[in-house]
Amino acid sequence: MLSLAAAAPAPPDVPLTRGLVIDRSIAVRAGNYRLAATDTRPALTIRGDNITVDFNGAVLAGAAGGADPDAFAGVGILIDGGRNVTLKNAVVRGYRIAVLARRSPDLHLTGNDFSYNYKPRLYSGVEKESLVDWMSYHQNDKDEWLARGAAIYLAECDRAEVDRNTVLQGQNGLMVARSSGLTIWNNTIQFMSGIGVGLYRTTGSTIAHNRIDFCVRGYSHGFYNRGQDSAGLLMYEQSSGNTVFNNSITHGGDGLFLWAGQSTMDTGQGGSNDNSFEHNDFSHAVTNGIEATFSRNKFIGNRVEDCWHGVWGGYSYGSLWLANRFARNAEAIAIEHGQDNVIQGNSFDGDEIGIRLWQNPSQDPNWGYPRTRDTRSRGYELTLNRFVRTKTALSIRSTSDINHGLNTFSDVGTPFAGDVPFDPGAKPVGLVVRESFARPALPGGIDPMITDDSRRGRERIIVDEWGPYDWRSPKLWPKGRSDATPLTLRVLGPEGRWTMTSIRGATLSARAGSVPGELVVTPASAATIDVDVRLSYRGAEVVSPRGVRTPPGQPYAFGYSRFFVPIAWQLKFFRYDDADDPVKAPAAFAALLQGPPIKTTTANRLDYVSGRVIEDGVPADRFALQAEGTATLPPGDYRLRVISDDGVRVWMDDRLILDEWTPHESRVGEAAIRGGRRHFRVQYYDVRGFAELRFDIQRK
Repeated sequence: MLSLAAAAPAPPDVPLTRGLVIDRSIAVRAGNYRLAATDTRPALTIRGDNITVDFNGAVLAGAAGGADPDAFAGVGILIDGGRNVTLKNAVVRGYRIAVLARRSPDLHLTGNDFSYNYKPRLYSGVEKESLVDWMSYHQNDKDEWLARGAAIYLAECDRAEVDRNTVLQGQNGLMVARSSGLTIWNNTIQFMSGIGVGLYRTTGSTIAHNRIDFCVRGYSHGFYNRGQDSAGLLMYEQSSGNTVFNNSITHGGDGLFLWAGQSTMDTGQGGSNDNSFEHNDFSHAVTNGIEATFSRNKFIGNRVEDCWHGVWGGYSYGSLWLANRFARNAEAIAIEHGQDNVIQGNSFDGDEIGIRLWQNPSQDPNWGYPRTRDTRSRGYELTLNRFVRTKTALSIRSTSDINHGLNTFSDVGTPFAGDVPFDPGAKPVGLVVRESFARPALPGGIDPMITDDSRRGRERIIVDEWGPYDWRSPKLWPKGRSDATPLTLRVLGPEGRWTMTSIRGATLSARAGSVPGELVVTPASAATIDVDVRLSYRGAEVVSPRGVRTPPGQPYAFGYSRFFVPIAWQLKFFRYDDADDPVKAPAAFAALLQGPPIKTTTANRLDYVSGRVIEDGVPADRFALQAEGTATLPPGDYRLRVISDDGVRVWMDDRLILDEWTPHESRVGEAAIRGGRRHFRVQYYDVRGFAELRFDIQRK
């Protein structure tokens, strides 16, 4: 391991070598460095106090250009315990973690590009999501978040400043644990498939003037909006006293996802409290523009439009929603079991429900929170709000102690619906008018907001197998269902022209056209579909999904493939219990499958996912399925991919080729197979909860 001696003079341009330990200020020699790394051996280490490392635009890469990002490994740069370290002007890509800093107070990361680092392949499709893609960030006391990768991961880095950095096309952008007093500003963190900025036990910090847009997964416009726990800004587990203002946090799974933490759920104490969110844009979230639960916070002057819920504020207490702008949400503000909240001076335009307040007859018996706290829905001030073109302005049930009045209603279908006394014309008692204010911008702070005439709206969110599409390269994407025949494809991307270069198994509606535009693909066969369309684009500059640039006017190849072989599956469903449990009593289970099923049916594909029943007449839990069918595959190499929750086995031509029989949450199993006439037998069982079974054959 090479180390730069602290006493040596600083050369003006130091080359990078694998395992280099930097312990004094240096300027890196410009160039491209390919340095592999592991989780235990970073490519580079910075160790010591009062060090500045200027990369001068040098590129540090952990993988070859164009490699799939789910294979990226290791830490690019480890900042290990130093105080007052500055890293600037670096380009770091192709790692699981681009920069990892531990116990490094007063760290400064500025002007770096940490794009194109780790992200996993996604398995949700156009019509139906896969449970494999769901995430959970609830635990991080032992840095569990590291397993999911990040462009920047900071732990115990008090007073860090993170500014003017760019992070595109990874899973997670900036993740911070157990730190305080950070300043995070003027960054661009966009098109992440998980989290843009995540805080865990992080307090007293400022997040301002950032672009944190299109951090999303689990969405297909017109088919499903789940989010799968993706978010632009994640704040978990006692992240309190932070100020978040003048950020664009649009097109996320959630815009803001704030949660008190497991310790609060267990004890009823604490929360992610006393944070202030001012003049941010949380619009176009596929689930909640703002999800803030079990906590006390302020929301002032934010823009929240075109979301499922503008605010999901379950169990919020002592919180303030003041002068926010809501529009075109299914429910603008929805709060269950809230207490002592003020909702004042907000505007609601075109929402289906403006404000919905309620409490449920029962609560989760496993929560410690309701056992130790008053969780009745009560104590609201609803004043000076304006409702325009709203179907139902106020929906209030099982809620007491409401001080309301001076709300206005224009072109509203139903001003009030509920089971509590409510007079829309009432005057409030002891009204306190709270002034909205514009917090001054940080000196040098950018205006990060997406303009009204640019790419707004949830229809702009397209999530493929690698995450959200960034619109910087041409792309073919189904206009409706991906299994339609003929298939209409949208031609997306920068303006330009395309020409066809090759086609297999289909005809096209045109051999050339414009971007944006559409084309129609008609498969040659109505049965086995084996389509591959290749196009060439010329026009504006292209940046590929892997970060490779193609200059304006130069050709860029793109395309679309679809392979589907229908299998005449014969399906039998069975109910089992402890006596013939698939794992504990295998002989009895095998005998069960030889007996009469509770249901038989046929299908041309196996594709089930549900939290309820997957077939009429089949129980939601403790059921089994056996399916048999034959496929004739064209010559070639194929990949069998099976997603299962809980257990599955697959035989091909009476040979076991996939065995995932131990109960498990949704996961992916694969096997290599060859073309020809193949007979398949599938055995599957579900224990409880969600069930998922998907059987796909794909061309390699």
